[in-house]
Amino acid sequence: MADHQNESGIRSGRLEPHEYQENFADLHPPLDRHEASVEADRCYFCYDAPCMTACPTSIDIPQFIRQISTGNANGAAKTIFDQNILGGMCARVCPTETLCEQVCVRETSEGKPVKIGLLQRFATDSFMSDKKQQPYDRAKESGKHVAVVGGGPAGLACAHRLSMHGHDVTIFEARAKSGGLNEFGIAAYKSVDDFAQAEVDFVLGIGGITVETGKALGRDMTLADLQSKYDAVFIGTGLAGVNALRAEGENLAGVADAVSYIADLRQAEDLAGLPVGRNIAVIGGGMTAIDIAVQTKRLGAENVTLLYRRGPEQMGASAYEQQLAQTSGVTIRHWVMPIAVHGENGAANAIELEYSRLENGKLAGTGERFSLEVDQVFKAIGQSFDDSAIRSGSSVPELKGGRILVDTDRKTSLENVWAGGDCIFGGEDLTVASVDDGRTAAESIHLFLSA
Repeated sequence: MADHQNESGIRSGRLEPHEYQENFADLHPPLDRHEASVEADRCYFCYDAPCMTACPTSIDIPQFIRQISTGNANGAAKTIFDQNILGGMCARVCPTETLCEQVCVRETSEGKPVKIGLLQRFATDSFMSDKKQQPYDRAKESGKHVAVVGGGPAGLACAHRLSMHGHDVTIFEARAKSGGLNEFGIAAYKSVDDFAQAEVDFVLGIGGITVETGKALGRDMTLADLQSKYDAVFIGTGLAGVNALRAEGENLAGVADAVSYIADLRQAEDLAGLPVGRNIAVIGGGMTAIDIAVQTKRLGAENVTLLYRRGPEQMGASAYEQQLAQTSGVTIRHWVMPIAVHGENGAANAIELEYSRLENGKLAGTGERFSLEVDQVFKAIGQSFDDSAIRSGSSVPELKGGRILVDTDRKTSLENVWAGGDCIFGGEDLTVASVDDGRTAAESIHLFLSA
C-alpha cells in the first residue's frame, strides 16, 4: 500500500488492506435465527414494561420479542415499524445501554439485560431482506401535497407517515443523498453494507414521496415559497453550524471539524485513501467525539487522545461508548480544556491545554498548563442551528435558544409549518428521537389537512 505523506505528517495508507476491512467490520454482528430465539426466551414479557417506556418511539418491545420467540420475525418487524419506520437503523445506532436495556428487569436484577437492540435488528433485517416487501399500503389519495425540508431521520419518518395517510410528499434535500446523519454522521462500523441507503429505499418504497436532492432552503427556495405552493411544510434540516473551538490557532492546517471528517469517511470508497495523523487530539465528550476518536485509531493513528473539560460522569457519551474508545486504544483525559493550537509553517504540531475544575459550580482553569504533540486536532464540541436559511424570506418561525420553537405536536408559530429533529428547541441528538418528532408532526399535519 502506498504511503502518502504531507508536510504535517498527516498521511493515508497507514494500514494493510485487510486491516481496514477488519477494523471497520460490523461492530455488533447480527444474531442468527437460533441466537435470536434463545435471546428472546430471556424476556419476562413484563406487563408494565419499563423498556417500552424508555423507548422514545414507544415500541411495544415485549410484543415484538414474543413474536420473535414464536418464530414470527415479520410480525415482530411490523410491530417495530408501526412506531418507528427507521427501526433498522435505530437497532444499530441507538444507545440502548442508556434507554431500553438500561431499565430492563434482567439488567436491574442480574446486570445482563435482554439484547433488545440486536433482537430489533434481527426482526427488521429479516423483513427488509425481501426487497419487494412493504409493511404498509397508502390510503386513498387525499389531493394534498406536503413539502418536507431535509431528508434525514425526522424528514423521512414524517414523509412516510404522511404518505400512509394518502398525502403526496416532496422531500427537499440539500446533499446529494438522503439519510441525514444516518448516511453521513454514523460511525462506519455501526452501519455497514450501505444500510442507510437501503433503509431510505425501504421508506420511499411506500410510494407517493418524491425526493429532490441538491435543493437547499434559503438558496433554492424560501420558507414563504414553500408555504404558498404546498398545503403544509415540515422542517427537519438538522444542525448545519459547527461550534468554534474559540482557541488560538484553530485555523491552522490539521485542525478539522469531526462531523465533516466522519462524513468523508462514510462516503469514502477506499478507506486507505483517507489522510490521518500519527498523533491526534479530539476535543469533546459526546458521541461524535467517541466516533471520530475510535475511527481515526482504526485508520492507523498511533496516538489518539480525547480531551474533555469535565469528568466522565458529565460526558455526553455513554459509559459503554467511553469503554469502547478505551478498548480501541484511545486515551481519555478528563478535566482539561484547550487554550491554543500551536503550529509551524501553517500546520498544527501541538495543542496547549489547561487543567480545569469546578469553582462554585462553574468551570474554571487551574492555571496549570501542559502541551501534547499533535498533527491533527478534531473539534467535536457540538453543532448549532444555522437560522440563515429560514430567515432568508418573509416568513420566519419563532425561535428559542437559537432553534425553532415548537409545541407538543411539533407545530411552529406559523400556520402551516411544523418542525422536528435536532433543529427544534429541546431536540435530542438521537435518531430515534428525530423519528418520533417526524411521526408526531405527520399525525398533526394529517389532522390539519383533514379539517
